[in-house]
Amino acid sequence: MNTSSADTIWRVMTPDDLGPALHLAGTCYPDYPEDAAVFAERLALSPEGCFVLECRGRLAGYLFSHAWKGAVSVPLNTVLGHLPDTPDRWYIHDLALAPALRGGGHARTAIALAENQARKRGLGLLSLTAIGPALPFWLSQGFASEPACAHEQAVLALYDANARLLTRRVDQASSSASP
Repeated sequence: MNTSSADTIWRVMTPDDLGPALHLAGTCYPDYPEDAAVFAERLALSPEGCFVLECRGRLAGYLFSHAWKGAVSVPLNTVLGHLPDTPDRWYIHDLALAPALRGGGHARTAIALAENQARKRGLGLLSLTAIGPALPFWLSQGFASEPACAHEQAVLALYDANARLLTRRVDQASSSASP
């Protein structure tokens, strides 16, 4: 799928993209480190939910997303082992864009890719854990905060004091975002 220019596209992630994605994660989120094993597992468990933004042949963004169940965030830097058998939502684990490409609509395209995966599975919710600095962006994208039980509050504290589990409804109509 072409985004704002012919040399910038979202495409399906491959194992060769994991190293550059991990490097970008360290650049974008130095206060929220995750091990290479976490990214590798997300790709292995949900290859259909993992994409990279390629700009002029280089990785300039990524999206890790997967099926999930319940209103509790995925703990930071945690290997899951497996995904739920009966998910009730699609979860955006991580979305990162190189600073030079922010503001160009690439994040909206990535969100649409995640929504398409939810739609394919008949899941009516899209969820994510918003870290404090990113909270205004996600709220501007139509996400709203979920009530946090005590267990969820403990998980959110692993991120930062302002982290929130956010959710938005997925329109079941088809979308045009597909790589």
